[in-house]
Amino acid sequence: MANQWIEIEHANQNNLKDISVTIPKHKMTVFTGVSGSGKSSLVFDTIVAQSRRELNETFSSYVQHVLPKYGRPSVSRIKNLPIAIPIEQRQMRGNVRSTVGTYTELYTYLRLLFSRIGVPFVGYSDAFSFNDPQGQCPICNGLGLQKKIDLHQLVDFDKSLNEGPINFPTFGRDAWRWKRYAYSGLFDLDKKIKDYSKKELDLLLYSPQIKLNHAANGWPKTALYEGLVPRFERSIINTDEGKRHAAQLAVFVHSELCSACHGARLNQAALSSKINGQNIYELSTLQINELKDFIQTIDNELVADVKHKIIDYADALMQIGLDYLNLARRTETLSGGEAQRLKIAKHMTSSLNDVLYVLDEPSAGLHPKDIEKIMFCLARLKNQGNTILIVEHNPLLIKKADYVIDIGPGAGVNGGEVIFSGTIDQFLLSSTQTNRLIQRPLQYAQQQCELSHWFLFDDQSANTVNHVSFKIPQQALTVICGVAGSGKSSLAKIINQQLTQSGQAVISISQKEIGKSSRSTLITYLDIFTEIRHLFAQTCHVSAALFSFNSQGACPNCKGKGVIVHNMYFMDNMTTTCELCSGTRYRPEVLAYKYNGKTIVDVLAMTASQALAFFKKQPKIKQGLQAINDVGLGYLKLDQSFTTLSGGELQRAKLSKYLNQKGSVYIMDEPSAGLHLKDIDLLLALFSSLIKKGNTIVIIEHNLNLISQGDWLIETGPVGGKYGGHIIFTGTVSDLKQSDDEITKPYLP
Repeated sequence: MANQWIEIEHANQNNLKDISVTIPKHKMTVFTGVSGSGKSSLVFDTIVAQSRRELNETFSSYVQHVLPKYGRPSVSRIKNLPIAIPIEQRQMRGNVRSTVGTYTELYTYLRLLFSRIGVPFVGYSDAFSFNDPQGQCPICNGLGLQKKIDLHQLVDFDKSLNEGPINFPTFGRDAWRWKRYAYSGLFDLDKKIKDYSKKELDLLLYSPQIKLNHAANGWPKTALYEGLVPRFERSIINTDEGKRHAAQLAVFVHSELCSACHGARLNQAALSSKINGQNIYELSTLQINELKDFIQTIDNELVADVKHKIIDYADALMQIGLDYLNLARRTETLSGGEAQRLKIAKHMTSSLNDVLYVLDEPSAGLHPKDIEKIMFCLARLKNQGNTILIVEHNPLLIKKADYVIDIGPGAGVNGGEVIFSGTIDQFLLSSTQTNRLIQRPLQYAQQQCELSHWFLFDDQSANTVNHVSFKIPQQALTVICGVAGSGKSSLAKIINQQLTQSGQAVISISQKEIGKSSRSTLITYLDIFTEIRHLFAQTCHVSAALFSFNSQGACPNCKGKGVIVHNMYFMDNMTTTCELCSGTRYRPEVLAYKYNGKTIVDVLAMTASQALAFFKKQPKIKQGLQAINDVGLGYLKLDQSFTTLSGGELQRAKLSKYLNQKGSVYIMDEPSAGLHLKDIDLLLALFSSLIKKGNTIVIIEHNLNLISQGDWLIETGPVGGKYGGHIIFTGTVSDLKQSDDEITKPYLP
């Protein structure tokens, strides 16, 4: 039937080159290709964006105004497009009130459970919510943590008020907040804080808000006096000002378990209600599989429906390999891969069908053993009558697809074309670069040097890892592997902390996103834009600010954005290219100034490779560009917004800043994330060059192409959660292949 295919005609979004392609419905299609080839541009920026836009247009103009906005993709037409639900691989943001329980709604079901059959009865559902005044602990307001101030870090007791003893920007000498103490008339401004009487010290530090009857001149008539500690707690620590000065606060503010609820977040009434001897907090700290076992023991018709919901959801989480999580786990602590699987589980319990589910590298963060679980879940979603689109590089997942679309042949301007489109059987007979690489036998490490110098770690603990002893070789590649949640990140944390404390130079490259905005570009990230502007300024004898689109050089019409956003009020905003600067971001008169025959706009339009040749006589500029080329990102344009970069590109951009180190220890969290097998070969070559410079590399990895190339392996396990956290193997790849290991060994032929 004709409508069994999604038809895309003439897509030109980002680097796509007039792509026309068809995608089968009710099948699982994998989009693959080198990093930056245009996979995400086709899948997310074209297909998902168009589906969400058209869905939003079915709502009233008022509702559209509050819905997420999707840009209009550059595509002529898409036919037979289902409603798309994107499930991207992104870490959940830092809301301390969001937990696995609140996100999945499992905690909501637990609240219903206790409100119906908890003994004693203490109230309805909200009485068990730590986000509601009825249920939350009154001391920590449902956070489970209290912020404590280290007074000797906040206040220099050897100084007087006139000497500015308070260690915070807005409390400096003569600052307005300082005046609230200096002008109070309560203190001798030249007296050292350490010489204060107990009464004076209590007034300075702990006084609640009070009205001063005999304040000195300069004291505002309506102002209330307040001690330092309550003032910081009330108006700084948990406010926007506190966020702006987070680094400064971190010097003297730390978190500890709430003294009242001990981390449970709930008041004593909520915690007193129990089911079969367990309160709601105790159930929320059980692993998902343990929670399911407990719920199954409840035999009460009043909660039969709630019991059924909890068990179904727990089953979905277990099937997708998240049985080691508990409901009290804060979502901000989940990895991008864990967050994505949590979202998948949410949809597995949905009764919707004929939906287009779109996933971004669902293999991220997964050991090959876990990939079998996620394949089962994706097959279940597909068999419910849905269409699955996946952006993926992992051979194990690619080979499970029904249909494959390979985008390439290269990255950036060298990509954006459909190299292959067909069934998986046809793909495995094709001559594409991707197929050749996924069918290539694993390459095993050739020992570069004798492992003779070691970093030793004795009786170490962190999170679920308890009392482990191990070693890692210096000037070698160590791979930490194991199933999801088995303690790999905790082990890396131990390595980082101990080496840092010993004075060893450590470079940690995490999966956290670089701050991305429309004004964040490759050239600003490399910190070479200032140098380039100065070159133009010196050559043309004008101000360097003239060559900044964030300053004097900014186009007055679009304010340096290159586009105009038209507010359509209750309709989607419309974005158009600025007519005055034609999208260059600059005032037209700036283009009269040139350096070596090129305008600043010409330079920003160069790729990193072109710019490297152009600035070959400028060492400060050349260094950053050379590093970007060394990590395989030479095709990126200097003014390319970081909002357009893939996860793999961002990861390598971070790495580019640290390529000239010697004698350092690099610790990386799954550096293969978002990388095609061709890019992994490049990454391994980079690792080899760093090791030859005298560096040590430690990576958390699941990718077999990287595991097989490790000089030393450490495997954690045997499972995730509190039953994991053990080191179950250490040694070379050859040692692993000769061992009785049941986790990673079976996947290394």
